[in-house]
Amino acid sequence: MDTRIIKGLIALASLGWTVSLFVRGKWISGIFMILLTALIVLLTLRSIRLILVFFYMRQQKMDKARTWLQRINPEHLWKKQKGYYFFLMGSVDIQTNSLAQSEKYFRSALNHGLRMDHDKAAVYLNLAVITANKRKKREAITFLNEAKRFDSKGYLKNDIKQVSKMVNSI
Repeated sequence: MDTRIIKGLIALASLGWTVSLFVRGKWISGIFMILLTALIVLLTLRSIRLILVFFYMRQQKMDKARTWLQRINPEHLWKKQKGYYFFLMGSVDIQTNSLAQSEKYFRSALNHGLRMDHDKAAVYLNLAVITANKRKKREAITFLNEAKRFDSKGYLKNDIKQVSKMVNSI
């Protein structure tokens, strides 16, 4: 049985219990259960393991991030979470110089979809680096232009400049 279904049933049971507490007039217990139900719903909609992977990657502990990523079954994730799963797998694999495998992960991340534009820009930038290392200048320039288009807030401005210098030197 899929764990998402079990989590959803637990969240619904918690919501039902919260409503029954308010109906019976137990306000303090009801308020506590609202907070608990909100936490359960959050954990239902988000993968705890993906949250841990983001935490370890932020601390630059790639080995721990890789072990947590390997524990995740991507079939048990929501659609948008699958995109982030493949994005993280590509990011971890690019650290170990497995360019062919990380390229597949980044392309899968784009196919499954990413929520934030700067995440899409990061994927396109990584794809530009990978294709530049393969000496495919046209494709790298295309990925760079897509990265520029999605980096509307300028988070990757300096990285895009460095990669464009690298691509132009091919």
